[in-house]
Amino acid sequence: MGDPYTLLGVSRSASEADIKSAYRKLAKELHPDRNKDNPQAAEKFSKVTQAYDLLSDKDKRAQFDRGEIDAEGNPSMPFGMGGGYGGRTGGNGAGGYSPRDFEGFGGGEEMDLSDLFEGLFGRGGGPGSRRQQSGFRSPPPPPPRKGADIRYKLAVPFVDAATRTKQRITLADGKTIDLALPAGVEDGTTMRLKGKGQAGPGGNGDGIVVIDVQAHPFFYREGDDVRLDLPIRLNEAVNGAKIKVPTVDGPVMLTVAAGSSSGKVLRMKGKGFSKKSGGRGDQLVTLEIHLPEDLSDLSSRLEGWQDKDNPRESMGV
Repeated sequence: MGDPYTLLGVSRSASEADIKSAYRKLAKELHPDRNKDNPQAAEKFSKVTQAYDLLSDKDKRAQFDRGEIDAEGNPSMPFGMGGGYGGRTGGNGAGGYSPRDFEGFGGGEEMDLSDLFEGLFGRGGGPGSRRQQSGFRSPPPPPPRKGADIRYKLAVPFVDAATRTKQRITLADGKTIDLALPAGVEDGTTMRLKGKGQAGPGGNGDGIVVIDVQAHPFFYREGDDVRLDLPIRLNEAVNGAKIKVPTVDGPVMLTVAAGSSSGKVLRMKGKGFSKKSGGRGDQLVTLEIHLPEDLSDLSSRLEGWQDKDNPRESMGV
């Protein structure tokens, strides 16, 4: 039969779309009903169709590229032995064609050639027509189109996103709905509302909601955790204390151990964002020692006292 890539006029790296496009073009030029007085065209049409059958089947194309089968689909064996798959020799004899040549294409892939065959046979399909004689039936008309999607940008407060508080959104038709936020929600999360788009002959499109998580004055996000830089008094750091700490679920009491330094991180379990896998992240509290604006009283209390530890020793100074 010859090399199928050469017959279709495509390279070996051609995509499925390139192969399909090349075949459509050749099928229009070589179809027997357009070349009744040219038997060579009919013969080439059969070969081109066989080449398309092979290359449109991913498995057979891979086998051919590896040299496991020949261009006719027969196993490649020594001494010219073959068999099994067989070529197209039926129908109208050598170079003939059968309904299989242009229905289903034998490669497991359906292909819309309605424009090709309407041009060849006209739009009629009654008894005795060429279309009926060839075994080809017109594809059903495409389904009516759905309406367009409508995109919405929904601003969600940081705390609401962390606690998955329902958000009220007003749609293009004026109706409002309470939207439940998904687990793992984050800035840029997209939600699809079925049938909440524009109307169309095939039904309504969808509403596409893009979540915009707002910044917070003192909370910030790190993965599924919530971070907080918490100022504490010097005496609370030195002597230890129980202090009230804000969380996304409301204030809670936190124990600060005596002798806590700035930069120490305390973990509050389950006070972060929801996880896609279930559960919630944590809230991580970083302590920051806050000195009073008026240091005169503190200075007098510390007069004559000196810290003997060197906090910069690890830096080599």
